[in-house]
Amino acid sequence: MNQTLAAHQLEESGREDRALEKPIVQYRNISKSFGDVQILKGIDFDIYPGEKVAIIGPSGSGKTTLARMLMTLEEPSDGTIQVEGEHLWHKEVKGSLVPADEKHFRKVRSKIGMVFQQYNLFPHMTILRNVMEAQVHVLKATKQEAKERAVEMLTKVGLGHKLDSFPAQLSGGQQQRVAIARALVMRPKIMLFDEVTAALDPELVGEVLQVIKEIAAEGEMAMLLITHEMDFARDIADRVVFMADGRIVEQGSPQQLFSKPKQQRTKDFLSRFRSQCSCGSCDAGS
Repeated sequence: MNQTLAAHQLEESGREDRALEKPIVQYRNISKSFGDVQILKGIDFDIYPGEKVAIIGPSGSGKTTLARMLMTLEEPSDGTIQVEGEHLWHKEVKGSLVPADEKHFRKVRSKIGMVFQQYNLFPHMTILRNVMEAQVHVLKATKQEAKERAVEMLTKVGLGHKLDSFPAQLSGGQQQRVAIARALVMRPKIMLFDEVTAALDPELVGEVLQVIKEIAAEGEMAMLLITHEMDFARDIADRVVFMADGRIVEQGSPQQLFSKPKQQRTKDFLSRFRSQCSCGSCDAGS
């Protein structure tokens, strides 16, 4: 059997498997406007348990807004979002959907973790305290439990020797790894990564991406990765979604989308990206 046919059959098999699963996240008819500007336009989108989904696309296409809605940082103008079958922005009262309150937000949001472009660490706390704090106040873990989990996770991201350091004593890449550890100790069902290398110096990008790859390889949690790192998306994702002008233009396996995109808009974006990239390894047709 040739490789192309084998890959096609594998992709079709994956679709059948997904059809039997229940999505962990469901976006339905999601729209978002800021004033007269419509950022998202009727998005329908599912993420499945353990699935790694990379979203690519030009600036202003709505990628980050999609993730921020899942963290309840931006409210949809229309549509619904469900996490493990439970509405996020709404709750059911006597059979009707009404706007969610903060108690409901906290309950559903506890299943979600997010790492931003900026690290947002507490500068007056050691990195150990940074990773312990939310466990104590949100998960209600004891300090000993929180410490043990924090040490385990910081060791996992390669910072077990920096427990007593303060954020200002770390490089940008190390601070971002602390932010990743802080999100992971909360045991989310789905992790969101929003251009986590965008604020880093080029020489620090690799160490952060490697940590995320290692976490992804464990396969336990679903991930939504917004990235402009095409090789990273190709390596880590089960599915790549291309967005433009507030819509999902095309989605598929990394092999299909990068090697044989179906839509002209996708082809144009990948062609422009390759022409602007000087790394020598961004040939989407390879």
